[in-house]
Amino acid sequence: MVLPLLTLLGKIAAGEMGIVERKERQKKEVRDRILESAWHMVNEDGWQSLSIRKIADAIEYSVPVVYDHFENKEAILNEFNIRGFKLLGDKLKEAKDQHVGSADQFEAIAYAYWDFAFQNKEYYQLMYGLGMPSCESLTNVPELMAFIDTIHSTITQLLTEAGNTEANSWMKVHSFWSMLHGLVSINLMTPPVSHLGLEPAEMNKMILKDFITGFLKGLKA
Repeated sequence: MVLPLLTLLGKIAAGEMGIVERKERQKKEVRDRILESAWHMVNEDGWQSLSIRKIADAIEYSVPVVYDHFENKEAILNEFNIRGFKLLGDKLKEAKDQHVGSADQFEAIAYAYWDFAFQNKEYYQLMYGLGMPSCESLTNVPELMAFIDTIHSTITQLLTEAGNTEANSWMKVHSFWSMLHGLVSINLMTPPVSHLGLEPAEMNKMILKDFITGFLKGLKA
């Protein structure tokens, strides 16, 4: 009698596990649909078009169902924010890993950042929509910290090679990030205009190259 009872209990437990797994799978499917719908809205009409009710209508669920997965619209935006910084971090690391020399790695990082901003405008506008991320948010979100670490490790290596022991590596990171973001923002916010008789894209590359060259020289000071 003991063996059949154990077998029965095992089947019950397995059945309960199957129900739990199915519920978790369904929950993930709904969550994925919410994010997919939200991203479609963003691509169609921009971030300002996003709302919980619109998402609920699009996926044909009630508003409370959306709230079961995300506390509010800001939680959805934060999800995309994290995704954006992870994607950016992956791009920078991939670019860095293609080179050996620190200077070449630094230049590759700068160009990868620039390309990401213009190839992923929706992400970039969200990531920087409220200004530069705070130090607190960087330490609390691994995806953001990984992106910064790629830049910081490269700049640290460049300072070491230059024998510049007085420079603050984190200040250099902030300077690099701020200036590069400024160049990107100018081009995202205003139509590119060339005053050098060049195509805007070609002029921008020259400006970016000039910035990189000047920054590298500054690290040796």
